[in-house]
Amino acid sequence: MIKDNQKYFNRLHVVLDAVIVAVSYMLAWYLKFASPFSDIDPNVGVLSMSTYFEMLYAIVPGYLILYYAFHLYTPKRATAHRYEIINIFQANTVGMVLMMAGWYMVAQIHFSRSMMAMFYGINIFLTTLGRSLIRMLLQYFREKGYNLKYILLVGYSRATEEYINRINTNPQWGYVVRGILDDSVPSGTVYKGVKVVGSIENLLYILPQNKLDEIAITLPLKDYDKLEHIVDLCEKSGVHTKFIPDYNSLFPSRPYTEDLMGLPVVNIRYVPLTNTLNWWMKRLVDVLVSLVGLVVASPIMLISAIAVKCSSRGPIIFKQERIGLHNKPFQMYKFRTMEVQKPSAEKKGWTTKDDPRVTKVGKFLRRTSIDELPQLFNILMGDMSVVGPRPERPQFVEQFKEEIPRYMVKHQVRPGLTGWAQINGWRGDTSIKRRIEYDIFYIENWTMSFDIKIMLLTIFRGFINKNAY
Repeated sequence: MIKDNQKYFNRLHVVLDAVIVAVSYMLAWYLKFASPFSDIDPNVGVLSMSTYFEMLYAIVPGYLILYYAFHLYTPKRATAHRYEIINIFQANTVGMVLMMAGWYMVAQIHFSRSMMAMFYGINIFLTTLGRSLIRMLLQYFREKGYNLKYILLVGYSRATEEYINRINTNPQWGYVVRGILDDSVPSGTVYKGVKVVGSIENLLYILPQNKLDEIAITLPLKDYDKLEHIVDLCEKSGVHTKFIPDYNSLFPSRPYTEDLMGLPVVNIRYVPLTNTLNWWMKRLVDVLVSLVGLVVASPIMLISAIAVKCSSRGPIIFKQERIGLHNKPFQMYKFRTMEVQKPSAEKKGWTTKDDPRVTKVGKFLRRTSIDELPQLFNILMGDMSVVGPRPERPQFVEQFKEEIPRYMVKHQVRPGLTGWAQINGWRGDTSIKRRIEYDIFYIENWTMSFDIKIMLLTIFRGFINKNAY
């Protein structure tokens, strides 16, 4: 129904946005100048009501252009609603900045800034509400069997199974997989309710029937020599075709593409902190947090230093070589929690539960993670970050990089005082493999808000942990 009249639906969407922008503007004017809560006479002042409303001739089309620029008119069948809300917020923010800049350039000082602030908030709210209602309406139609998209998968691979898994867990997308074509897997094979219905050459008979909305090419790597032929068949039929690469068999990560003067380049792993702005933002936060932390924690550190000195012979601060950013070694600081040992004995292994080498004071410091506080100096010097994968000793790095896939990925960012793995309980004598999985998730999904979340969780559940001994 909607699918057959998509262009009319898209036009209706634009008209609805235009109405919402106009209504938001007029409502903001009413609240500012004509509502019972306003003490301003709209007929008195420099700018009249007609002057304000004439601005709509520029504001409405301007906002529609901004919405287009921020991808608010692209298909959203499989796009999370939060991204649409973010785009609405960004478009309105840019619109407000442009209007303020325009008034400044023409020296217009009488236009009500408070009214435009109300327009900004109202328009974001009403546009988000309108988009949410449209999504709910479309989901209702899809549940009733309307506005569905019928897809045929060409090739059976891990990408095929992953694609089917996502479609099955997101029925609101309205995708229906008709079947799979493959030359190696026998016809009749079923995966999650989707059946292999024939060989790839059956495309010659299926495409002319014009009963499909999309072809998804999900070939396994061994069959990529057939890709050009399949694309040629699909392009001739006019059916929308997309390609889902089977790269998970090569590298299980989040690759991203970049354009090298027309040549698409696939980067195996996306690391947000390779971005210079992200790097500087994180470093600025590290410096500020470490300075504040040193000031706040100084009484605790002083008491701890005295306790360590009085409890056993040896230095207060324990220094140990760890591997950090880009595989470079550095000296990591901790309060000494063990009896002084020979270097050869120290390298034998890490601490286990009820380790006899740990002093009574050291046991408390480890349990509460107070022994880690001197690492605030490591953060200030740039060897570490507040949040990141925990650094390991050189001998264990050499061991784990041979035993655990992708172990060395953790060294693409600075090691941290706390981390995503640690607040989820993966610290101390626990699974290194699981710890690395959490570390890689953090590295590939880093945002400043993610860092703040980890810092807050560290306060509530990261300092005292049953695996800290």
